[in-house]
Amino acid sequence: MATIDGRPAQYGITLKHLRDLMEHRGPEGVNKLNEIGGVQELCKKLYTSPSEGLTGSQVDTEHRREVFGSNSIPPKPPKTFLQLVWEALQDITLIILEVAAIVSLGLSFYQPASEEDAQPFDDDETSHGWIEGLAILISVIVVVFVTAFNDYTKERQFRGLQNRIEGEHKFSVIRQAEVKQIGVSEIVVGDICQIKYGDLLPADGILIQSNDLKVDESSLTGESDHVKKGESFDPMVLSGTHVMEGSGKMLVTAVGVNSQAGIIFTLLGAAVDEQEQEIKKMKKGDEEAGNVTGNSHMNSPAPVENKHGNSTPDDGQGNHVSSGGGGGESHKKEKSVLQAKLTKLAIQIGYAGSTIAVLTVVILVIQFCVHTFVIQQKEWRASYVNNMVRHLIIGVTVLVVAVPEGLPLAVTLSLAYSVKKMMKDNNLVRHLDACETMGNATAICSDKTGTLTTNRMTVVQSYICEQLCKTTPKFSDIPSKVANLIVQGIAVNSAYTSRIMPPDEPSELPKQVGNKTECALLGFVLGLQKNYQTVRDDQPEETFTRVYTFNSVRKSMSTIIPRKGGGYRLFTKGASEIILNKCAFIYGHDGRLEKFTRDMQERLLRQVIEPMACDGLRTISIAYRDFVPDKAEINQVHIENEPNWDDEENIVNNLTCLCVVGIEDPVRPEVPEAIRKCQKAGITVRMVTGDNVNTARSIATKCGIIKPTDDFLILEGKEFNRRIRDSSGEVQQHLLDKVWPRMRVLARSSPTDKYTLVKGIIDSKVSDNREVVAVTGDGTNDGPALKKADVGFAMGIAGTDVAKEASDIILTDDNFSSIVKAVMWGRNVYDSIAKFLQFQLTVNVVAVIVAFIGACAVQDSPLKAVQMLWVNLIMDTLASLALATELPTPDLLLRKPYGRTKPLISRTMMKNILGQAIYQLTVIFALLFVGDKMLDIESGRGAEIGAGPTQHFTVIFNTFVMMTLFNEFNARKIHGQRNVFEGIFTNPIFYSIWVGTCASQVIIIQYGKMAFATRSLTLEQWMWCLLFGIGTLLWGQIVTTVPTRKIPKILSWGRGHPEEYTEAINIGEEKYDVDSDKKPRAGQILWIRGLTRLQTQVIGGELQERLIPVPYSKSSTDQAIRVVNAFRQGLDARYGEHSNTSLAEVLRKQTSLSKRLSQTSSIEYADNIPDELTIPEIDVERLSSHSHTETAV
Repeated sequence: MATIDGRPAQYGITLKHLRDLMEHRGPEGVNKLNEIGGVQELCKKLYTSPSEGLTGSQVDTEHRREVFGSNSIPPKPPKTFLQLVWEALQDITLIILEVAAIVSLGLSFYQPASEEDAQPFDDDETSHGWIEGLAILISVIVVVFVTAFNDYTKERQFRGLQNRIEGEHKFSVIRQAEVKQIGVSEIVVGDICQIKYGDLLPADGILIQSNDLKVDESSLTGESDHVKKGESFDPMVLSGTHVMEGSGKMLVTAVGVNSQAGIIFTLLGAAVDEQEQEIKKMKKGDEEAGNVTGNSHMNSPAPVENKHGNSTPDDGQGNHVSSGGGGGESHKKEKSVLQAKLTKLAIQIGYAGSTIAVLTVVILVIQFCVHTFVIQQKEWRASYVNNMVRHLIIGVTVLVVAVPEGLPLAVTLSLAYSVKKMMKDNNLVRHLDACETMGNATAICSDKTGTLTTNRMTVVQSYICEQLCKTTPKFSDIPSKVANLIVQGIAVNSAYTSRIMPPDEPSELPKQVGNKTECALLGFVLGLQKNYQTVRDDQPEETFTRVYTFNSVRKSMSTIIPRKGGGYRLFTKGASEIILNKCAFIYGHDGRLEKFTRDMQERLLRQVIEPMACDGLRTISIAYRDFVPDKAEINQVHIENEPNWDDEENIVNNLTCLCVVGIEDPVRPEVPEAIRKCQKAGITVRMVTGDNVNTARSIATKCGIIKPTDDFLILEGKEFNRRIRDSSGEVQQHLLDKVWPRMRVLARSSPTDKYTLVKGIIDSKVSDNREVVAVTGDGTNDGPALKKADVGFAMGIAGTDVAKEASDIILTDDNFSSIVKAVMWGRNVYDSIAKFLQFQLTVNVVAVIVAFIGACAVQDSPLKAVQMLWVNLIMDTLASLALATELPTPDLLLRKPYGRTKPLISRTMMKNILGQAIYQLTVIFALLFVGDKMLDIESGRGAEIGAGPTQHFTVIFNTFVMMTLFNEFNARKIHGQRNVFEGIFTNPIFYSIWVGTCASQVIIIQYGKMAFATRSLTLEQWMWCLLFGIGTLLWGQIVTTVPTRKIPKILSWGRGHPEEYTEAINIGEEKYDVDSDKKPRAGQILWIRGLTRLQTQVIGGELQERLIPVPYSKSSTDQAIRVVNAFRQGLDARYGEHSNTSLAEVLRKQTSLSKRLSQTSSIEYADNIPDELTIPEIDVERLSSHSHTETAV
C-alpha cells in the first residue's frame, strides 16, 4: 500500500464526503458528524492530531493539496495587452481622427479625371499627399499604445499590491505541536487552526474546542445576528465569516474552491460568464434593430457604486445588469473632493472644446465654399473632397487638443506613484482615492493604544495585600497563598496565544506575541521568577469549564476551571473600577482575608487607582471566586450541582480581589511632533479610547492633544451620551454640534460612541466646509466607524482582519506619524494635479485659439494636425509623468486643508494660465502676421494644398513648443512662489523627460520634413525660437508680481459644492425607460461615451475595480450572493424569451447547493439593515471582468 510520509496515501474520507458534510448546520451537522464518529475520528481519517496538528512536511502538504485542493480561488486572468489596445481604440475622438486619416489617405491615392485647368503642382501633391494621413495614423497608434501600456502597468501594479496584501494575511495553525503563523494560502485540509476574536476565517472547518464562540455569518447568509457556535450544538465554521467573540480550535475540512464561499464564487463566475454571452447576443440584436432603448445595452453608461459611493460610469460599455431597486442612494459617501472637481472641469473643458472645434470646421468650409464657388465661380470637382477632409481633420485636431486626455493619466499616475511611495512610508493604500481624500482631512479621531503609544506594555506598579510597589516585588515578599493565586490567575485567564518569546538579539527586549495587556501581565509573572508555561501545561485549554472572553461591553475576561478537590474556580481580570465593583473580599496585610467595604473601595480608588491613572497607567484588577461542593469558607460559594454558567451576572460576582496592577504603555517618541504638525496643518486630532479619564487625560497631555491651559472638553462615554441624546434616547445632531467642536478626548468609550462621533462630525453643518474625517482603529468593533469615516486607517500589526477589511489604508507600523505622511502625500497628489492642470490649460487655450483664429484669418491652421498631436503628446502624456512625480515637501503641512468648496483652479493659477496664454498668443500671432518680414523668410500664409511646408510656419510651431517646454518649469509652482527651479534635481523623471522632449523636438524640426510639415531651420532662427521660449520664464516673474487679490473670483474654476455638480454628469447615468419619450439623442450618447471614458479614468473607476481585498472579503461574498439572487429573480422578468435556460439552471442548482442562503437574502434586505452594513450595489459586468475574489466596495 502506498504511503506518504509514513502514513497511508488513501485518506479515510473523500473530498465529496467532506463537501457534503459542510453543507449541514446545527443539530443536523452534529448528527452527520456523529455518523462519521465525531471530530476525533475525523482527525484520524485525515491523519492529523487535534493537539499536535500536522507534521508540516513538504511531501505531506503537497499531497493534501493534490487531493483536497489548495486554499486559493484562481482569479480571472488579467486583460491582455491587445485587449487593452482595443479598449484604448474605443475613444471617440481617436475614432474620428482615424476615419479622417483613412479618408485622407484614400483621397491622396485617388486621382480625379484630369480637367483642363489642372494645377501644375498636382504631381507634388500626389507624391506627398499621403504623408499627412499616414502621420496622423501613426500618432493615433502612438497615443493608443501609450494608453494601453499605462493601463497594463497599472493593472500589473495592482495585482502586485493585491498579492502583497494577500501574502501578508497570516493565520495561526498548530504544526508539530507548536503554534505557527502561516500564510492563508498555505493552509491545507487537516490543519488545526487557532481561531480568536477578530479573525476572518480562511477556510471551512469543524470545531474541536471552543470558548464562548460567536460568529458573524452575514457575509454568507445575510442574517445580521451573531451565530453561537459550539462542539455540541453547531460545530461548523465557514470561510469568509468573522469571529465576533470568543476563541477556539478548528479542524480544516475544506479549502479554496471547495469551501462554502469558494463554491459560491465558482458558481457566480459561471453565471456571470453566461450572463455576458447572453448580453452580447442581445446587444447585437438591439444594435441591428438600431433603437437606442434604455435597457442599458447601449452606450448610456450605468453608474457603478464604488467604495465611496461615487457613481463611476461603467467604462462606456454599459452592459450593466441593474440588480434590484435603488436602495443604495440614501447613506453613501459622496465623491472624493478631487473627483467631483475634476469631473466638473472635464465637462466644462469638453463642451468648450467641442464648440470651438465645430465652429472651426464650419468657418473653414464656409470660407472655402464662398471663396471657390461664389467669388471665383468655379464648378464642383471631385478633388474638392480633399479640401473638405482637410478642414475636418483640422477641426478634429482642435478638439483633440482642447480635451485634456492627459488629465486621467495625470491623476492615475500621480495616485499610483504616491501609493507606491506611500508603501515605503508604511501606508498600504487599499482604496486609491483615500490617498487624495487624506490631503483634505480636517479631523483625525485616533485610538490611543498602539497608535499614540508604543503598544509595548509593562507592569510598573502593583498593589498587593495593601502594599503599593513601584517596582516588581519579590515572590517571597508576597504571602504564598496570594502569590500562587496571582500566578495561576494570570497564566490561565489569558489567551494561550499570548506569550512572551525570547528576543532575536540578546541586547533587545523579549518579544510580546498576542494581546499586549496580557503580555504585560505574563511579564509580571516572569518578573516574580515564576514560569507561566508550567501552569498552562498543567491546565490545557481542553480542561476549561467555561470562558467569558473579553469584549467591549464586559471590559473583562473570566475563565472557569475545575478545582483540585472538587468544584470550580473562576479567575477574572479587567478594568479595575469594573472588577472592584464586583468584589466583596480582599486580601489585606499578611494575606488576611477582609471584607471589601464601600469605604475601602472609595479609599482604594482615591489612593491607588487615581494616582496610577494620573501617571498615565492603565489599571487592571485580578480577582477570583471558588465554587465548592463541601463546606464553604466565607469567600466561597457552596454548590450542590453544576451552576448555570449562562447566568454570568451572578457567576462573576462577590469576587475576592487579589491585586491591582498599573500597566504603562509609553507614548511613542515621535508622536508629539507629528501631532504638532497636524495642528499646524489645520487638522484637529481627537483621542477616542476605552481607558479611564485620568489615563486618557495624562496621555493626551503628553502627546500635545491638549495643553493644561486649554479650554477643551474631556468626556467619558456616559457623559457624552447624556449630552447628545434627547429624552427618548435618540442622538440629536444639534446637541452633538454643541459637543464635538470643543471635545478633544473621549474616554471609556464604546465602539458605538466612536461611530456616533464620526457620523456626527461628518453630518455636521456647523463649519462652512464639511469636515473630512480620518479614523484609526484596530478592533473588530471599530469596523462601522472605519467604514463611515472618509478615510479609515487600520493597524497592520495589532489590527484584526475585520478592521483591515473596513479600512482604506493600513498602517503597517501602527504608528501615528505615518498618518502625517499620508496627509502629506494626499496634499501632494492634489497639488501635482493642479500643477498639471495649470500647464495643460495654458497649452489648450493657446493651441485652440491659434487654430481657430488661424483658420478664420489664414484659411489654414498655423499648427498642422500632426504637429498638434505631437504637442498633445508632450503636454499630455509626458508632462503628466513629469509633474505627477514631484515629491512632497514639508511645506505642504504649513497650509490649511483646501476644503470641499475651494476651486480646483485657484485665482493664482488662473492668473498664471491667462498671463502665459497672453504672452504666447502675442508671440505666435506676431510671428504669423509679421514674422515673415521680421525674420526675412517667405510667408506661409495662404499656401495652396500640397504646397509643402514653409520655414515660416515651422518657426511658429517650434516657438510654440519651446514656450510650452519652458512653461513646464513655471507650472511646478502653484502658490505664487518665485523660484520655479527649487528642488528640480530631486525629481530625475522631470528633468530626463524635459531633456528628452527637447532632443525629439530638434530631430522633428531638422529631419521631420513632410511627415511633420516642417522645414529645417538655421541657427539664427533657432536662437529666436529659444529666446521666445526663455521669455516665458521672465514673463512668469512679471505675472507673479500681479497681486492675486485684484483678480475677480469668477476666474477660479471648479467652485461650489461637489454635491451640486454631480448632477452635471447624471445625464449619462439616467436609466432611460423603454417607453420613455426622453430617449437620449445619438449625439448625446457619443458625447457621454467620450466623456465617460475621461471621467471613469479621472475618477479612478478603472482603478477602483481593482481594489485589493484580504482573501474573500465580506462584501464580495455579500455581493456574490446578492447577485446570484438578483439573477434568479430578475432573469425571466428582464430578458423574457431571451433568457437562456442553462443560466437559470445554474442559479437554481446554486440555491439547492447553498442551503444556508436565507430565503430573505434577496435584494430587499439591503434596505432593512443598519447604515453601517449597507452593501454596495453590484455591477455584474465588473465582478466578472476581474478576479472573483475582488470586492467592488
